[in-house]
Amino acid sequence: MTALAISTAVSTGRVELVNVRQRSLLTARLRVLFVLGVFTLLAIVAVMRVAWLGVVQPGPQQRSMAQILLPPRGEITDRNGVPLARAFPAYALWYNPAAMGDGGSPLVKSPGEVAQALHRIFPELNPTLLERKLAAGKATYLRRRVLPEEANKVHAIGELALELPRETDRHYPQGRMAAHVLGFVGPAGADGIKHGRVGMEAVLDEQLLDPDKRGTPVALSIDMRVQGALEDELRRGMLSVNAVGAAGIVLDVDTGEVMALASLPEFDPNQVEPEDLQLSKERAARGEVPKAFNRVTNQVYELGSTFKPLTMASAIDNGVVTSLSRRYQADRPLKIGRFSIRDSHDLGETLNVPEALIHSSNIVTAQVADELGAKALKRTLADLGMHERPYIELPARGMPLWDNGDWSRLRTMTVSYGHGIAVTPLHLASAYAAMVNGGIWRPTTLRKIEPGHAPKGRRVFKASTSARMNQLLRMIATYGTGRNADAPGFRIGGKTGSAEKPGVGGYRRSTLVSTFAAAFPMDRPRYVVIAMLDEPKGTAASSYQRTAAWNAAPIVKRLVPRIGPLMGVMPDNTRDIDISDLRPLVEGSAE
Repeated sequence: MTALAISTAVSTGRVELVNVRQRSLLTARLRVLFVLGVFTLLAIVAVMRVAWLGVVQPGPQQRSMAQILLPPRGEITDRNGVPLARAFPAYALWYNPAAMGDGGSPLVKSPGEVAQALHRIFPELNPTLLERKLAAGKATYLRRRVLPEEANKVHAIGELALELPRETDRHYPQGRMAAHVLGFVGPAGADGIKHGRVGMEAVLDEQLLDPDKRGTPVALSIDMRVQGALEDELRRGMLSVNAVGAAGIVLDVDTGEVMALASLPEFDPNQVEPEDLQLSKERAARGEVPKAFNRVTNQVYELGSTFKPLTMASAIDNGVVTSLSRRYQADRPLKIGRFSIRDSHDLGETLNVPEALIHSSNIVTAQVADELGAKALKRTLADLGMHERPYIELPARGMPLWDNGDWSRLRTMTVSYGHGIAVTPLHLASAYAAMVNGGIWRPTTLRKIEPGHAPKGRRVFKASTSARMNQLLRMIATYGTGRNADAPGFRIGGKTGSAEKPGVGGYRRSTLVSTFAAAFPMDRPRYVVIAMLDEPKGTAASSYQRTAAWNAAPIVKRLVPRIGPLMGVMPDNTRDIDISDLRPLVEGSAE
C-alpha cells in the first residue's frame, strides 16, 4: 500500500471517530433533556394539583391539618388586642378505676386516704365528696385545669388510677372581668364539642369553631382598661351602701360601641358553679338572681327620674315647650282621679323647665307630659327602642314592661318621670346617647367598629333639641341633684333617678333602684355612662341617704377621671358648654 493510501485511510478513520463522538454527545444531551422534561412536567402537574386542592377544592386532608395546627376554638380579644378568651393547654385529673387491669381494687390506699391527699393539693375540693366518688369505682373527672406543679404532686401520691390527661381548655386570662360580656364554654355536648354559653362565647360559637375562621382573633368593642375601672367603681359603690347588686355601662354615643359593661355580683368563667346559673327555690323566692344573670341587658327596672330629660326633650322637639322661662304650678300635688302626683319635698310655688330638671319635680314633668300627650310621648320612647328588647348581640335581653294599648292620661304622666314603664339600663344608655349626640339613635354593639363604618341610625330628636338638652344636663350636674357627679375638668352632665321597686300590693318604700345617667364632655358629648345600684341602704358612706344623688352619682364622679384620658378625653378647666343664656333662669332657685 502506498503512503498516500495509508494517509487517506487514517484521515477517514479520524473523521468517522469524530462523527461517532458527536452522535454520542447528541444522544446524551437528548436523554438529559428528556429526563428534565419529564421531571418538569411532573412538577407542573403536582403544582396544579396542589393549587386545585388548596384553592378550588379544599379537601379533608387540609381541614384535618388546620384542625391540628389551630386551637379547637378561636381567640377573643378586646378592641386593643388584649386576650379575653383563648385555648389553653392544661392537665385534667381523671379517675380511671380500670387502670390496674387485674380486676382488683383500683386504689392502693383507701379512698379516704387518697381523698385527703388530693384535698391537700386542691383545698377547694370537698374531701367527703372525693371519697364518695373514689369509693363508687366509676370513671369520672375529679378536677379540670390542673397546673404542672399540681400534676407532679398528684403523681407523687402513687395511684395509677389517678390519671392526668392533657386537654385543651378554655381560659379567661382576665379572670372575672367582663364575665357577663364573654360568657363561658360549657362541657362537651352530645356532638363531643364544647359550645359557648350565655355571652359572646355563645354568639360567636360557630365562628370560633370554624377551622377557616378561628385562626383570626375576634375583636370586641370593649376596652379592658375601661372595663376594669367600671367594675372597680361599681363594686366600691355597691359595697359601701350594702346594695344587692349593681350595673353599669360606658357607651360611645357616635358609634353605639360598648366600651364597658358590668353586672355585679359577677361570676368566674374559668370556674362556673351551678348556683351561678340557677339558684335554689328558696333563694329565688327572696328575690335573688344568679350571678350569671346580666342586670344591664336582661333585667328591667323602673328607672325613675332619669326619664325626665327624655320627656322634656320630646316636649321641646314637638313644640310643646317653646319657652324655658315659662313657669308651672309646683306647690300642690296633681290629682288625677284617686291618684296624686307629688314631689319628695316642697320645691316652691312655681318652677320653669330648667328648675324642674335641676330639682327633679314630678309635678312639673307630669304637667309637661299632659300637654305633650300620650301619642307623642309614646312615639318618642318607641323611636328610642323602649318598646322592644334592647339591641345588642347578647342572647339574654329583657323585654320591657310596655303597654301596647292607648295610654291613659295618668299613665302618660307617670311614664314621664319613669314609673309605669320598666326597661333595661341598656335601653336608657341608648336613649341618652341619642339625646346628646345630635339626635340620632343607633343600635348598641359589642363588636369593634372600624372608623367610618358606624351604622347610620335613625333621627329621633332635632339637632337643636339635642343641643338644648346638653345644656340642661350640664346644669343638673352644676346646680342640681347631679352635683355629686361633677368631676372638675370633664364637663359631666346627667340626671339622677331613684325609683321604688314594685312588690306585692304596691311599691315598697324601703327598696330603691338608684341610677345616674350621664354623658361627657357636654361641650362635645362622646360617651354615655350609666351607674345603677339595686336596693342600696343608707350608710355613713352615703350620709345615710338612699337616693341616687348620694350613691350612684359619686360612682360616676370617680369613674370619669379614670376612663376619660384612656379614651381621649383630657380634663380641661378652661372649656365648658355655654349655658349663659339659661343661668339667669335658675340662679335664684339653685341653692
